[in-house]
Amino acid sequence: MALLSKKDTKLILDPLSDDNPITIQVLGICSALAITAELEASIVMAISVMFVLGLGNVVISLLRNIIPSKIRIIVQLIVVAALVIIVDLILKAFAYELSKTLSVFVGLIITNCIIMGRFEAFALANRPWRSFLDGIGNAAGYGLILIIVGFFRELLGSGSLLGFKVLGDPISKTGLYAFGYENNGFMLLSPMALIIVGLIIWVQRSKNKALIEEE
Repeated sequence: MALLSKKDTKLILDPLSDDNPITIQVLGICSALAITAELEASIVMAISVMFVLGLGNVVISLLRNIIPSKIRIIVQLIVVAALVIIVDLILKAFAYELSKTLSVFVGLIITNCIIMGRFEAFALANRPWRSFLDGIGNAAGYGLILIIVGFFRELLGSGSLLGFKVLGDPISKTGLYAFGYENNGFMLLSPMALIIVGLIIWVQRSKNKALIEEE
């Protein structure tokens, strides 16, 4: 018996394109604007959300039959808050400088509408395994957009990737800088993240006319 059925596979693959939480559902935009000036921060945030959403979906699914409906939102907040605290402590222990860069934005994972949305829309109505796949899929779709945005913002804004100068040294004028290239400081400003996300949405919907026809 295959580990993943066709329906299970769709839970992972659909959020990467046709049902992306950022470009299609327009959720989680705030973090896409706030932490994507550096590729490393984008990757760490993507991994953090994957951990919180994947494990959180499983916990909510396991508790779904015993959570009183009147306090389900409170229970969901407690679950996601506990997982976010674990992520924050891990970052402070093993990547302290990066944890300072992300600072308050890690805590704001608690209020990320993607997470609460998947708890409500999926985990409360499905078994743990499918809930886990749904969480991983949506977190991967979210993280993919963050990484794409972070890649272009750091590359064009700082001339580097993951802290390494890939376009040359702007001070000694090596690499592309020897030909007069200058870093685009506007790429490091939050509005540029929104513009890049908008371009991604335009490209995605241009390739998939079905998405446009459904609206």
